[in-house]
Amino acid sequence: MQELNRNTANANTYTERIIQFGEGNFLRAFANWMIHEMNKQVHFDAGVVAVQPINQGLIEVLNEQDGLYTLYLNGIKNGKAISEHQIIDCIQRGINPYENHADYLAVAENPDLRFMISNTTEAGIAYNANDKLYDAPQSSFPGKLTAFLYKRFQTFGGASDKGLILIPCELIDNNGAQLKEIILKYADDWNLGEAFVEWINEDNIFCNTLVDRIVPGYPRAKMDTITEALGYKDNLVVEGEQFHLWVIEGPKSVKEEIPAEACGLNIVFTDNQEPYRTRKVRILNGAHTSLVPVGYLYGIDKVRESIEDDVVGGFIKAAIFEEICPTLDLPEAELNQFANDVLDRFKNPYLEHALISISLNSTSKYKTRVLPSVLEFIKRKGALPNRLLFSLAALMAFYKGDRNGEEIPLKDDQSALDFFANQWSSNDIAAIVKATLSNTIFWGVDLTSFDGLEALVYNHLKAITEKGMQTALKEL
Repeated sequence: MQELNRNTANANTYTERIIQFGEGNFLRAFANWMIHEMNKQVHFDAGVVAVQPINQGLIEVLNEQDGLYTLYLNGIKNGKAISEHQIIDCIQRGINPYENHADYLAVAENPDLRFMISNTTEAGIAYNANDKLYDAPQSSFPGKLTAFLYKRFQTFGGASDKGLILIPCELIDNNGAQLKEIILKYADDWNLGEAFVEWINEDNIFCNTLVDRIVPGYPRAKMDTITEALGYKDNLVVEGEQFHLWVIEGPKSVKEEIPAEACGLNIVFTDNQEPYRTRKVRILNGAHTSLVPVGYLYGIDKVRESIEDDVVGGFIKAAIFEEICPTLDLPEAELNQFANDVLDRFKNPYLEHALISISLNSTSKYKTRVLPSVLEFIKRKGALPNRLLFSLAALMAFYKGDRNGEEIPLKDDQSALDFFANQWSSNDIAAIVKATLSNTIFWGVDLTSFDGLEALVYNHLKAITEKGMQTALKEL
């Protein structure tokens, strides 16, 4: 069977305009797919040079395939379950800076280069005091990038039109601002001069971003079937869901250079990404966290089955549209569209998410993902969000560690597990509710101070423990 490469596949060649730190599954299923779409639909002509950010990676395999790979997108699209695939050809070549450091720095001399994209894991944007300018390469990603930018600054004499638009995709808050801060720290450490610092500040644009697409990655268990269907061997097949969202915070000029809108891509350009981050955390993550103890104690094991169930699905839909969305500040149409997209994602037949697997650290998740909606609902409506607080009661019942005689494999911080084990040893519902709600270590606030909240949660937990989740939820 033939190998996938540019001799065996119909692939385009593009001008190298993007340097990308990271060659893993996420960027190839997310950013590179979008670049591919813009190249194909509106002649963006943006080729990618992929740089391996750590000593071990996939660059050798990527180069063997001339940067080509097959992407499968599986999920709900326009109301239907769809699996589709295509060969992505925007990556022109890959470089391992640990083996070819000169080739890496030579990319900085490319006058056509305009963008930097990265995904080096949450730990990637970090300062390493041991990094030096003439290391080949530096240990940290920001160290490598600083040396790269300094080389570019020197090559073009600090020309203002040779700065880059930097779009990091690491999953940390204010990723662009944090990256810039570390680069300026290295500039100071390495005495790179005021002119370089001014060039970084004035002629390079550091964007904060929010990225959203589930990427299961390489479908190892299905590769024999996939290879037979494709008719060629591809060692870099990657799977992603249909949904995608890329929020890029920066000046209007960034939008003018990235033709996403003309391609129908879900890329949002904004001067403030915070409302979009809040929307994702409260609707997507908050719904997940609210669903887990309710669906699991109801007797369901998977997210998709929970949404498809009339009772559990009805519960989480009402929680989203009636109690979470009203706490957010984006236009109602945008919120409803995102919420419906979330429900489609939960129903994705190609992804099986076990409720128990996303129950990890549920107490801290409730605090960050759900509690802000609870408090904001109380503030705006002067009422209690019944379903979100039912979920909190369900969380307390979940941490009893028993589902109809079956032990629940609880996973959380040991202090949280010890707390609930101690509370449930008494089996006193009123005491459990009071102790849990007043635990400021959990919530950062004493929840018993809100009028009627303790009584409501007590009634919910009493119903769950005495009648069982199925009856309690149906009565709700």
